[in-house]
Amino acid sequence: MKSEVTYDDAAEVEVIKGHPHGDVSRVASDAPADAMGCHSGADMAEAARNAGQSELLDKFKADYPVGPHDKPQSMCPAFGSLRVGLRMKRVATVLSGSACCVYGLTFVSHFYGARRSVGYVPFNSESLVTGKLYEDIRDSVHELADPDRYDAIVVTNLCVPTASGVPLRLLPKEINGVRIVGIDVPGFGVPTHAEAKDVLAGAMLNYARAEAMAGPVAAPVGGKSARPTVAMLGEMFPADPMMIGQMLAPMGLAAGPVLPCREWRELYAALDCAVVAAIHPFYVDTVREFKAAGRPVVGSAPVGYDGTAAWLKAIGETHGVSAEDIAAAQNAVLPAIRGALGATPINGTITLSGYEGSELLVARLLIESGANVPYVGTACANSPWSADDAAWLEAKGVKVKYRASLEDDCAAMEAIQPDLAIGTTPVVQKAKQLGIPGLYFTNLISARPLMGVAGAGSLATVINAAIGNKERMAHMQEFFEGVGAGDTAGVWEGAPNLRPDFRAQHQKKLDKLARAAKAQEMI
Repeated sequence: MKSEVTYDDAAEVEVIKGHPHGDVSRVASDAPADAMGCHSGADMAEAARNAGQSELLDKFKADYPVGPHDKPQSMCPAFGSLRVGLRMKRVATVLSGSACCVYGLTFVSHFYGARRSVGYVPFNSESLVTGKLYEDIRDSVHELADPDRYDAIVVTNLCVPTASGVPLRLLPKEINGVRIVGIDVPGFGVPTHAEAKDVLAGAMLNYARAEAMAGPVAAPVGGKSARPTVAMLGEMFPADPMMIGQMLAPMGLAAGPVLPCREWRELYAALDCAVVAAIHPFYVDTVREFKAAGRPVVGSAPVGYDGTAAWLKAIGETHGVSAEDIAAAQNAVLPAIRGALGATPINGTITLSGYEGSELLVARLLIESGANVPYVGTACANSPWSADDAAWLEAKGVKVKYRASLEDDCAAMEAIQPDLAIGTTPVVQKAKQLGIPGLYFTNLISARPLMGVAGAGSLATVINAAIGNKERMAHMQEFFEGVGAGDTAGVWEGAPNLRPDFRAQHQKKLDKLARAAKAQEMI
């Protein structure tokens, strides 16, 4: 007779036992294909090539060359393209990918202020292998294509559908007057979410250019500008395009649309520009479309005194503006910029890193404000549109690191021991652990005006306030000294359950994989 009282036979069910503690013989390669993601790297890329995606991956490799790290180190890259689509009026967004990826992307999109639904086409191993997933995507697009509600529908393949060769290119280009734009944004092909913005912006501009070549297209809501316009590439603070428009006026030019844009017809107006300003330098595919339309492209941006003078000169000369008008535009704004920089100086050493693509521009502004910036790291690749910025910074003794990894940024911060570290979340976290004030680049730096007079004094207040917190950081570090770090961090009633044997086995596995990768490189 049993002494335990039970209410069902659940206790009699056979329990499937896992591997003994410390057994690390199983590796990621044993996982099913639909369990892999952007961090599966070469495995996913090989699967994509086997599925007929070699042309797509070769294009990604040429447009977005990887650096020392071939896996995303920030948020999922597809967040960039998702954000571009969600910010546009009358544009619906549909994702095709693993449920966990779609959940994470949807969550972060709403965290950053999206106020509309994200479509999702689920799949399983059977629908993925048999091609039923493509049919489900096609059916969902047909169901969604309502011309009273949408101008366009963007369908995005994430890692697994791309690796499986789901052919979005076979979707109809138009349904009931609604444009259908299909793109692939796999984490193993697009390194950063910044460059994923370019994937969608370029695809939309390509579609719009084909429409413009085929016949008349809709005019902008505000009408066509009476002056030649300068289209601007890059997500900027709302005041920046207005500041740029004021600076261009003495040269007889006007600020054109900003890409990524807010509605479809702005794409036509952008294509109708006189000059393209690559404010952010990573829009490789979008620049290609502008060049195919015969539009010249100018890099850098009007930041600080030197940057504004050089940019206005480059824009004016590209459009054929007279030297007198260029000088008039410069004289109208440069004295005010010099005054703003002098009125709000920054005194301190700063390391700067991020993945937005505007890191070099911010560094220029900080240096002209008086800051010492020995290191600038950007997750984006080297680009001809940032060459002038890099040359200016390097002439000031700055180490510029393209495709900087998290390890690069942390190593620079630890070696320099700056008064302030500006960077991504893990860099800021590491800095604060060392008692160094830190600011998150995306929310606290790039969300401020940078151009012209408004940009000249915009950073000083928040930067100086953060540098002033160094004494407070030291006090906090002293206060919490001895509470534990690493394995002993947190509150423990006893010693933590350390397993040096497991760590040793795991390290052996990592060393073995590293040796195998090194041997593969030598073949």
